[in-house]
Amino acid sequence: MAKPKFAILDDYQGIAPAHFAHLESRIEITSFPETLDPRDPAQQEALIHRLQPYDVVLAMRERTPFAASTISALPNLKLLLTTGMRNAALDLQAFTNAGVSVAGTEGRPPGVNSTVQHTWALILGSARHIARDDAAVKRGEWQGSLGINLSRRRLGLLGLGNLGAQVGKIAIQAFGMTVSAWSTNLTQEKADEQARAQGLAAGSFVVAGSKRELFAEADVVSIHYVLSERSRGIVGAEELGAMKTSAIIVNTSRGPLIDEEALLEVLNAGRIRGAALDVFDPEPLPKDSPWRTTAWGQDGRSEVLLSPHMGYGEEDLLRGWYRETADNLERWLNGEELLRKMN
Repeated sequence: MAKPKFAILDDYQGIAPAHFAHLESRIEITSFPETLDPRDPAQQEALIHRLQPYDVVLAMRERTPFAASTISALPNLKLLLTTGMRNAALDLQAFTNAGVSVAGTEGRPPGVNSTVQHTWALILGSARHIARDDAAVKRGEWQGSLGINLSRRRLGLLGLGNLGAQVGKIAIQAFGMTVSAWSTNLTQEKADEQARAQGLAAGSFVVAGSKRELFAEADVVSIHYVLSERSRGIVGAEELGAMKTSAIIVNTSRGPLIDEEALLEVLNAGRIRGAALDVFDPEPLPKDSPWRTTAWGQDGRSEVLLSPHMGYGEEDLLRGWYRETADNLERWLNGEELLRKMN
C-alpha cells in the first residue's frame, strides 16, 4: 500500500523536516520553502499542480492562502495542519465542505510576546538608526546621525489588544513615555481594564479623541490591529498626513492595514521621520518592490527600516509549533482524534 504524501509549505528557515523525521517510514514528506501567491492566476495554477498529489499539507500561519477555489482543486487532501489557532488565510467552511480536517497549534513560550519584542526592536532600531549606522561603520565611516530620546515622548497605539497593551506597558515602564490609543470601539473604561491587566494604573493608556488625533499627537505610532475587510487601509493618506514630521510609524501587524501607495508617497517626500515595517502585501516582497529598491534616507526621503515578517519568527515558538503539528500528524496516521481542531 502506497504511503500517504505530506507537503510542508513556506518553511523559510528549513527547520520543519527534522520534527517529522521519525514519521518518514509511514508518510512521504516533501518541503516547498518557496511561497506561491494564489492571488496571481499563474501562481494559483502552480500551487494546485504542486499540491494535488498530497494527502496532508502543513501551512505556516498566513503565508499561503487557501481559498475555496484552491481547496476544491485538491481532491486528495484530507488534512490541513496550520501553525497557530487563528489563520485568516484559510477558508474553514470550504475545508469543511470538502471533508478536510483542519488543526492548529497553541504553544507559545512564556514571557513577553515575540511580536512585542520585535516591535520594540524596530522602534529602537529606527530611533537610534542602528541599521544605517551599522552599514556606515562597516563601510569605514563613523558618526553621521543622531538618535532620538524616547523619554517623555508619546506612543500612539492603533489597537489596544493584548499585544498593543504589552507594547504600551514597556513604553511607560522602560522609557517613561506617555501612551495614547485608538480603535473603533475603544472606550476609556476598556483602556483602563487593559492597563490594570498589565499591572498599570487606570489612566495609563489614554484614549485619543479620534484616529486622526492619535496620529497627529504621537511621536511613534505602532499598529496592533486585526486585519479584516473593514480594517483594510485603516491607515491612509489622512492619518499619515496628520503625523508630525519628526514621527515614526511602525507596523508589525499586517501590511494591508496601511494604504501602501499613501505611505510610499509620504516617505518619498520625507514628510515624516521614518517607518519601520515587518509586514507587507504581498509576502515575500517581490525583488523589484520599491521597499527593496528605493534609496531610503537619501535625497530628502524618510528613513525606512525593514524586516521580513519576523515578529513571530522566534526560534522556540516555531520549533514548538512544528513539534505540535508533528504530534497531530502522528495522531492522524494512528487513526486517533486530532488535537486543536479548527473546523
